[in-house]
Amino acid sequence: MQTVAITTLGCKTNQFESAAMAELLGKEGFRVIPFEERADIYVINTCTVTARTDAESRKLIRRAQRRNPAARIVVTGCYAQVAFDKLQEMPGVDLILGNAEKRGIVGMLREAAGPRVRVSDISREARAEGLSLESFAEHTRAFLQIQNGCDAFCSYCIVPYARGRSRSVPPEDVLAGIRGFAARGFREVVLTGIHLGGYGLDLAPPTSLRELLASADRERLVPRLRVGSVEPTEISPELIRFLAGAQTVCPHLHIPLQSGSDQVLAAMNRKYTTEQFRSVVADLAAAVPGICLGFDVIAGFPGETEEEFATGFRFIESLPVAYLHVFPFSPREGTPAATMAGQVPSHVVRARAEALRRLSDRKKLAYYREFLGKELPVLVQERDEKGMLRGLARNYVSVTLVGDGAPIGTEVTVRIDEVTRDSVRGEMIPA
Repeated sequence: MQTVAITTLGCKTNQFESAAMAELLGKEGFRVIPFEERADIYVINTCTVTARTDAESRKLIRRAQRRNPAARIVVTGCYAQVAFDKLQEMPGVDLILGNAEKRGIVGMLREAAGPRVRVSDISREARAEGLSLESFAEHTRAFLQIQNGCDAFCSYCIVPYARGRSRSVPPEDVLAGIRGFAARGFREVVLTGIHLGGYGLDLAPPTSLRELLASADRERLVPRLRVGSVEPTEISPELIRFLAGAQTVCPHLHIPLQSGSDQVLAAMNRKYTTEQFRSVVADLAAAVPGICLGFDVIAGFPGETEEEFATGFRFIESLPVAYLHVFPFSPREGTPAATMAGQVPSHVVRARAEALRRLSDRKKLAYYREFLGKELPVLVQERDEKGMLRGLARNYVSVTLVGDGAPIGTEVTVRIDEVTRDSVRGEMIPA
């Protein structure tokens, strides 16, 4: 029995696809082992959002080759999709698979001979024929891919070239997937995609993310349903009203802001203004008290002046955000932003990113403090190395639980009694 080790960079969609590949390989007679072990086959599922992730992908390839020089090394994912020519030059790379080719990984590994590069034109993919998944390594939460691709073509982003056009999994298949995970004991299902807010627009007849969520919520398919990233232009008043009354959808949204400057947003080809963004966030905060809102922000976009950065910083500071995902700008070959005038010096980009991360720390602490003395429903996920139970609240707050032990996978009520910059602690309230 050949051993296979898989490692993943990037988004929850990539994480889902790695788990699906691992399950598929296991069913077909391969033994899946940790990436840190010596394996016969290494699979590196790459990301290409930044130059840093490209470098990390190459680093993982070299690490696998050192671990077992005789191993077959398979590189797939977004970096493989857009830069297979560069990967061909790396010693030890045996097989390069595009994103669409992931679903055929077993057959390609069993071929005695064949092309080294299997990367099709992702823009021709018209249906969301993704990988299926029956189980998940995390025993309490499962991730379900419901959409792939993106049609937005923001000026900095390589994702439409790596993932293709926006395409959705039919709602009946999504609902069946949620039911399947619930039947296997998962208490929370996280819906993932590249452009979730565009869900359903490509289907016939068209549907929407709100309609899908409403169907799942109406049937109470799973105790907790969580949504990933949704564009601000796709958070409609109807979606907000639905979230306000939903029984199973968690009060947590991740919203790509990218910049708090209208001039920078225009250069990014983002389709909203800061005031429109503020209005959406205000409506969410008013409709869903205590909702956890996270933003993506890019630091040092080409042409961003000190004044524009300061304006954006103050804008973010004024909003009820719980955390930021900060990305130092990284030029991606083939995107308009890569050749724009006014490229910001790298040391300035790093300084701006660090300032935004410090702001994120302050915002997270302020958000956590809102729950001191209050009770939260927490899904027990694991016991840490110190023997303490850890869990996740519906509003995405990670909580250390104090009190009598509770079984992994149960939801308990916790009164929050301590907050620090890095943690939230609470005492379990007896049922």
